[in-house]
Parts: sequence; C-alpha cells; structure tokens
Amino acid sequence: MNLVDVHSHLNHKQFQDRLDSVIDNARKAGLKAIIVAGVNVPTNREVLQMAAKYPDIVKCSLGIYPIDALNIEIPALDEVGLTRNPEPFDVDKELAFIKTQKDKIIAIGEVGMDFKYLREHEKKQRENFQKVIDFAEKIKKPVVVHSRRAEVECVEMLESSKLKNVVLHCFEGKKSLIKKAEDLGYCFSIPAIAKRLQHFQTVTEMVSITQLLTETDSPWLSPELGRFSEPADVKGTVELMAKIKGMTFEETANNIFMNFQRLFF
Repeated sequence: MNLVDVHSHLNHKQFQDRLDSVIDNARKAGLKAIIVAGVNVPTNREVLQMAAKYPDIVKCSLGIYPIDALNIEIPALDEVGLTRNPEPFDVDKELAFIKTQKDKIIAIGEVGMDFKYLREHEKKQRENFQKVIDFAEKIKKPVVVHSRRAEVECVEMLESSKLKNVVLHCFEGKKSLIKKAEDLGYCFSIPAIAKRLQHFQTVTEMVSITQLLTETDSPWLSPELGRFSEPADVKGTVELMAKIKGMTFEETANNIFMNFQRLFF
C-alpha cells in the first residue's frame, strides 16, 4: 500500500512525547511519505531535523506562514502548539536560509495569505507571498499554499506566476474557483476532516483524480471529534475518496501516490 500525507505538523507539542508511536502508526497504515511543514524560523529547523531522524518516511517543506511573517501578535493563536519566532521574522533572510537547504526539501510551504485574522494587512501579505512565489520559481520547488479566506486572491497571484506545481492545502474556495484552479493544473490536498465536512467531499467529487492528494494537517482537522489527527488517518480519507469516485481503494491510493511522485519529484 502506498499512502501519503502531504501536509502535517508532527513537530507540534501534541506529538513531542509520542512521535515514535505516531510514525509507527503511519507505517502500519501503509504510508510511504509524510511531509512535515515548517512555518517560521524555528519550525523550519525542527522539520529538517525530523526528516534527518526518520529519513525513510518523513520529508520536509520549509515555509513562511503569512501570519508569522507579519510579526503581529494575535491572542487567538498564542497557544497554537508550534514554536514561535523568538525575534521578528525577516522574510528575505529566511528565504536565503531555505535556499541553502533546497537539496534537503521537497517543497516550499506552508506559504500564502490569511484574511481570517489579518485582512487589513493584505498589502503586506501580498508582498510577502509574491516574494515566496518568485523564490519558488527560481529554485524550482512546488509550493504548498495556505489560503484561508484569501482563496480568490491566492489563485489570482499564482495564475500570474510561472508556477505549475501547486498544492492548495485545505482549500475552501467556491465551486467556480475550484474549477478555475483545477483548469490551471493545481492539485488539491484533501484533509482527513473530509469525513465530516461536506465541502471536501464536494472537492473530491469535482476534481480529477489526477489532481488530488491527501493530507491531515496533523494535529488539526481530525476525522473524528474529540481527538487529534495523525498521518495514519490518511487511510480513512482514501477509503472515503474511493467511495466518492466509484473506484477501488487500491486504484485511488495508486493514483494519489502517482500524483505525489509527479508533483514533488
């Protein structure tokens, strides 16, 4: 079985005392790769260390999270569970660091824009995201895009770029925008919460199997209330996607794995 989780945060404090068992659960579930995403200076280094510790299964993407990049304190995010920047975030400096690590990573992410909390800082978010887009074009790496309540704007900026290897992580855009992004050739990663959110079932139904991937965003977006998600939950997502697509589990898993290989390698 070849399953993949293209977006997770296994460096979250929720996993710090049980990471080995979570990785073991993933292997037993059939996962061949877990992409762990950085979001800022300390977490980018954490995910590099994690990929070095578990080289058979953990891959890493280094990111510049739109909220972290603005250096603005948001009380609602204080207890998010990921290491915060100890000093102001310098986007240019971190991109320079990522360039030095380009042979150790398979993507840039997560990156993008977020208008749920910081719509009033749209101009600066656009400026930062454009820097990331230009950078990804230069080092020829796929991007994993966060677009919470900024779906239209993110797709417009990506459309204006030369980037083709794009993963829209947990994409919540409207049907017309889903169709537009699909036509542009972008991939959609379906989170484990699809089991209880109709929107992601609709995305799965609408989008070609050749442009679908699976993710967990661990420890968030759990398929069940009352517990945290982990990469092993991908198996249940593939079962759901197979049912929606009218395909076997094996056909669905194989297609998703081929998409993963084509996009990231």
